[in-house]
Amino acid sequence: MTDEQKPFRWLNDREQRAWRAYLVASGQLQQLLDRDLQRKSGMPHAYYMILAMLSEAPDRALTISDLADVLRSSVSRLSHAVRKLEELGWIRKDADPADKRVTYACLTDEGMRVLVDAAPGHVTTVVDHVFDRLTDAQVEQLYELSAAILAGVAPDEEPEKALRPLTD
Repeated sequence: MTDEQKPFRWLNDREQRAWRAYLVASGQLQQLLDRDLQRKSGMPHAYYMILAMLSEAPDRALTISDLADVLRSSVSRLSHAVRKLEELGWIRKDADPADKRVTYACLTDEGMRVLVDAAPGHVTTVVDHVFDRLTDAQVEQLYELSAAILAGVAPDEEPEKALRPLTD
């Protein structure tokens, strides 16, 4: 049955309450992470995530299209950030010698240093505002809920593969 063939239904009160709580909490958390990284490390959360994903990749490099996939972004949206990070000397772009149409984003030693310096503050913020507020059972539930949502929005993607670090 396609989405167009499904009968329409409104969210019930319980679902509406949960949906709004999720939207507000996730939005506030993203704003907090962004403000905190800007204050502590002078970079937006989006730049931190680019550096972090490259740090986990083999040889600290990914094609621009693979980096966009990992970050759940479009190549065009990522291009501005990559250009800025390149200007800062935190990444460099390398052409694939076998296919000049393919470009790699490579984490530089300076980019790795910036990431290593920023990581403790970022992780502390995540721990303080998320994980210290949850029980072990709730942490497992958070993973299960996130995997279930991922299965709904990206049904062809295996949650275990999508949610694991790139180095596994």
